[in-house]
Amino acid sequence: MAEPSVVAAELDSAETQRDPGASDLDPVSRIILDEAGDLGDVVLVVDDADGALAAAALEHGARVLAACDDIRDEELLPTGVTPVDLTAEPDLSEVTTVLWRLPKAVAAVEDVAEVLALRCAPDVRVYGGARDKHLVPAMNDALRASFGEVSASRGQQKSRVLRASAPTSPARTWPHLATNTELGLDVLAHGNVFGGTTLDRGTRLLLRALHHEQPVSGRALDLGCGSGIVAAVLAGLGWDVLACDASAAAVASTTLTAEANGFGIVARRADGIPLDVAGLDLVACNPPFHRGAAKDSSAAFAMVADAGRALRQGGELWLVFNSHLPYLPVARDQVGPTRVVVRDQSYVVTCSTRR
Repeated sequence: MAEPSVVAAELDSAETQRDPGASDLDPVSRIILDEAGDLGDVVLVVDDADGALAAAALEHGARVLAACDDIRDEELLPTGVTPVDLTAEPDLSEVTTVLWRLPKAVAAVEDVAEVLALRCAPDVRVYGGARDKHLVPAMNDALRASFGEVSASRGQQKSRVLRASAPTSPARTWPHLATNTELGLDVLAHGNVFGGTTLDRGTRLLLRALHHEQPVSGRALDLGCGSGIVAAVLAGLGWDVLACDASAAAVASTTLTAEANGFGIVARRADGIPLDVAGLDLVACNPPFHRGAAKDSSAAFAMVADAGRALRQGGELWLVFNSHLPYLPVARDQVGPTRVVVRDQSYVVTCSTRR
């Protein structure tokens, strides 16, 4: 019989017995735990959105490791959990069960699956869950690149689990490397980095504006650094560059991009700008308007406010954003006088001077 697919025709929702406290779990966490059953002695929780999976594993008496790409998710983990960084290739040899809230990007699924197959115990069982609307067939293929057995669960409350076992220990293919001839840079990126190794249109417009204005060098911050392209360009222009991102994958990618191009960029994982960073001459930012699969500009607004705090008087925030998003009044309010430097059909680049 053919394996079920995440895009199989509508399947009847499976009725399951609920543990006490199940009402505290959202449908994705609930179906992950239902599918996993006996968790075993050592559990790895990946990208737990609210700490609920880790808390449930602790309640079952397991030793719990947790890998959250987003530092904001990591901060919600319960006491007793050991954080690990998957980009650092950690020792997961005792892990026999993985509870994973799948990311939206197929590349991120493939990247993490490689680490799990290479680092976890040979008998590891992986349970990756998501809402049905966020699952695509390519995720099956991404898992099959690292595991010999992959299948999909029945649906439950518009959620589903992809099950993987029998790791094949593939060669590590992530992070990916690409040479950007336009910028003269080697760019490295993990699977969970926005845009991967490519130069997106908004960032291209921002970099052209910065290069055209040729601001005086000093202390600069690439805020929301992603693969590190902006940080690397600023370093090439002579700036002393710090880079920050909430994503562990982004920080690791920026560090690798800096090393590949011979730049001494310091990359830090942080929710916004760390409190000990101040007196900056320049902040450059292509802010996110999604968090995971959901549209959310609150982080971008907070980043603008952080720039207002961290810039010296007269320092500049260079921002690029989709033209329909309301960042212009926020920049004026939180930073200071703001001018539109350049715009095209989709994006606007602004420069705000710290009052």
